[in-house]
Amino acid sequence: MSKLTEAQQILEAIGLPKRQQNERSALTLLALCNLKENDSWKDAQRTSMSVVGNRENAKYAGVLRFIAEHYNKQYAENSRETIRRQTLHQFVQAGIVEHNPENPQLPTNSKDNHYRLTGAALQVVRAYGTKKWKPELDLFSQNIGSLQEKYHKKRNLQLIPVKLSNGKVLKFSPGKHNLVQVAIIKEFASRFATDSELLYVGDTANKYLYIDEISLNTIGIPLNEHGKLPDVILFDKKNNWLFMIEAVTSHGPVSPKRLIELEEMLKACKLGKVYVSAFPDFREFKKHTAEIAWETEVWIMDFPEHMIHFNGDRFMGPRQ
Repeated sequence: MSKLTEAQQILEAIGLPKRQQNERSALTLLALCNLKENDSWKDAQRTSMSVVGNRENAKYAGVLRFIAEHYNKQYAENSRETIRRQTLHQFVQAGIVEHNPENPQLPTNSKDNHYRLTGAALQVVRAYGTKKWKPELDLFSQNIGSLQEKYHKKRNLQLIPVKLSNGKVLKFSPGKHNLVQVAIIKEFASRFATDSELLYVGDTANKYLYIDEISLNTIGIPLNEHGKLPDVILFDKKNNWLFMIEAVTSHGPVSPKRLIELEEMLKACKLGKVYVSAFPDFREFKKHTAEIAWETEVWIMDFPEHMIHFNGDRFMGPRQ
């Protein structure tokens, strides 16, 4: 097995995310260990290195130079930011590398910026391939933890919770589109679709975050048409109205073309349909005014108590 493959296995075992288990990251680890192809992991060292190195008056050897010399992989000097931001930054977060351990006060633009393995990481690396590997790995995980776990916890902290009327709690991933969807469920529905039930909503990370398949099937919405469903579907049982709502951030509003698609999909549904384009702010609305179909509605998140009716002399309600 090559040193590169072994380095990737070590990064995976330590808990680095997939993006930091690639060739670039594995070669960076080998450079920081000062290990060549035929060296043994037990001979790994804590070598302070800059990213490039070997410049005139440079104090530290360089990761890129080491990789080029000993692994015949050429990285351009302008790729140093990629090494810093997509490998070394995560190595520091994972507790396997220290930044500027010999002079923590160095400015970020100093030619002497450098990186070095932590003592804990060195013990793990040196144990690779020996009987001590598993115990050292377990000890490292207990003391430092997995970066994958840290990222997962961080993502969970950023999730946006929404409690539905049935008690179920949905957790939306962060982002502008999902913020509009959350506002539709919490703000639009409470004002203009009182006592309605959520039948469908997607998420930018999970297209089928919530789907009431039984209700959708009962009212005549074909479940084989998920790809054509709008962002949010609300069912107002009191008025027998179905709200078909598009959250407009990157994708378009209910345009004439989109309206034809939706009505074709809903031809078996006998409920009154209300088509709504929901925007985060007035600026986004103005970008799309020419695209919005007549006999549809507009709701703007920044002005939640108001509606704009593209319906001539008729206020909100189903199309006739």
